[in-house]
Amino acid sequence: MELRHLRALVAVAEHRSFSAAADALGTVQSNVSALVARLERELGHTLVDRSGGGLTPEGEVVLSRAYRVVGEVEALTSDLAALRQEVTGFVRAGMIGTTARWLVPLLLNDLEARHPKLRLTVAEGINTLLEPQLVAGRLDLAVLTLPVGGRDLSFEPLFEEDLVVVVPVEDDPFNGTGRLDVADLGDLELVLPAPGTNFRSEIDAATKPLGVRLRPRAEVDGVRLIATLTFEGYGPAILPATAVPQHLRPRFRLVPVDGLPARRVGLALRSRGMPSAPSRAVIDALRRLLAGPERLPEGLRAVIPAAVSGAEGSWRPVGVPNG
Repeated sequence: MELRHLRALVAVAEHRSFSAAADALGTVQSNVSALVARLERELGHTLVDRSGGGLTPEGEVVLSRAYRVVGEVEALTSDLAALRQEVTGFVRAGMIGTTARWLVPLLLNDLEARHPKLRLTVAEGINTLLEPQLVAGRLDLAVLTLPVGGRDLSFEPLFEEDLVVVVPVEDDPFNGTGRLDVADLGDLELVLPAPGTNFRSEIDAATKPLGVRLRPRAEVDGVRLIATLTFEGYGPAILPATAVPQHLRPRFRLVPVDGLPARRVGLALRSRGMPSAPSRAVIDALRRLLAGPERLPEGLRAVIPAAVSGAEGSWRPVGVPNG
């Protein structure tokens, strides 16, 4: 078994066909087919469903290991380059949508200035989509809402974000009231997070002990979707402060709620293995950016240590296994 066999399988899985995988690898389809067929013969299992282009169950098992093997080889190359004070390579980061909107532009600017040969790919999504990709090795790191489940991941809190009730200015059910109490939430039909999500659990933990019964107009998974429904007039919602972009602030009021806990967002990594030099550079950039409160949107408070390491490529242990 050779690394090129595993790279071919990864390419087929990501591009869903042998021809697209060949284009991505800069070769021809017959080469990719031959590499995957060689891997299948050696393992004694069919890994790719030729009729649909997807992987078989056996292929999915091999793919999860292949991502890690390929990632470790890429990390080794990047670490050696970093010894020459040159951080190069790719980093695949996952990030929840409301955070990605304001953090990714800052991160790209910082990395372009400090590490112009580093290439960052960002996958936007919700916790339930990003966590399995991080565990499987398809992502190198992720910025997620906490807590992060399972013993395969470690985490480091980055910032807290206020939760607010977002209501339209022209149809304000609170008539301009400056602050609310948790008990006031029972007076509204709300667009709420779906039961079982981290976000909904945080809201329920604040309301249920007080006997406040929330009245859902809709229950959906995904903060971005909740915000979109509110902006389209489907009802007020409890949202993180950054879910409302600046260009919509004149049309919507963000009303603080006494008794609602802040949302915690943190950096998640696989608990086994060491991040590559490019990943460490991204981690350092995140800490640097969040250590400057003047860069943070309204409603956020950094919780990372104030003293951020100035040594390029330095890395401190990130949290402990959660669970």
